[in-house]
Amino acid sequence: MYRVISNAMNTSFPNPLGDDALASTWHTAWSTGLGLLPPQGLFAELMTAWSEPHRSYHDPRHLRECLALWRCWWGLSRSPGELAIALWFHDAVYVPGAADNELQSAAWAARSMTRAGADSESAQRVHDLIMATRHDVPVAPVSARATAESAPPAEATDSRLMLDIDLAILGSPPARFEGYDRDVRQEYAAVSGRLYRARRSAVLRGFLARPRIYGHPPAFVLLEAQARINLTGAVSRLAQ
Repeated sequence: MYRVISNAMNTSFPNPLGDDALASTWHTAWSTGLGLLPPQGLFAELMTAWSEPHRSYHDPRHLRECLALWRCWWGLSRSPGELAIALWFHDAVYVPGAADNELQSAAWAARSMTRAGADSESAQRVHDLIMATRHDVPVAPVSARATAESAPPAEATDSRLMLDIDLAILGSPPARFEGYDRDVRQEYAAVSGRLYRARRSAVLRGFLARPRIYGHPPAFVLLEAQARINLTGAVSRLAQ
């Protein structure tokens, strides 16, 4: 049994996990979720990576917020342990503007799982969940009325949930979203203002153009309306 809080109808954006809850999530993902022990020293290696000085948004707070949502929504997942491991690694390698951040993070996760004794299929699923956070392939929403016969494969369901959690910041309260927006700009401080505004606006408009930003009903209810308000405001500011 997962000894975490599960509330699929959570109605507020969660606070980042504290140190004890973060450590508990790590051990729960490996021991309960996968039936494995993590490689020695891996937790510290990951926290060091997430804490690199060039990170302003893709930092421990983002990790802690993602895992707070995992604690709320793990019951929506077909494989909660794999989903948690994927979240732990999804921005483990992060260099602003690099094209292979997700690939390097996914490879690290798969290697770590193999070292711990995970089978190749499980390691591949985690690899694929991390690669999904490239956000280059929008996913269809999950129906709240799906039956066991009509439900999509586990990999598709968890990919949707992975994306919802990673993009939850877009639907965060206005003050948090504005802080996120400033932090992303700080990570790209080397990019000229004109070029940054053009590229950033294109990314945000892309999310606004989607029929739905969030695939799972609880994520849609919690985040969709606020995300569209936040994104519209950000695009307007970039145009000024």
